[in-house]
Amino acid sequence: MSAARFVVSGKVQGVFFRASARDRAQALGLRGFAKNLPDGRVEVLAAGDDAAIDELAAWLREGPPMARVDDLERLPARDEEAGEGFRAL
Repeated sequence: MSAARFVVSGKVQGVFFRASARDRAQALGLRGFAKNLPDGRVEVLAAGDDAAIDELAAWLREGPPMARVDDLERLPARDEEAGEGFRAL
């Protein structure tokens, strides 16, 4: 088990990014959250299987159909930050 924090830039608010990220993460069996940041970016914290986190990262580079991802930053995170389940905050 591991964890990663992602910060997604671009047209990522108001395009169902958080809900879509939640659905994808839940399908991959990950725990964590997706939340809007005040500066227009989205933060995603994911914990679970390394391969599942990598698969989520690949999805985050594209996002849902109405989104435009300009940049994806991957940062370290602690597993205990994820909590239970995966939530869109």
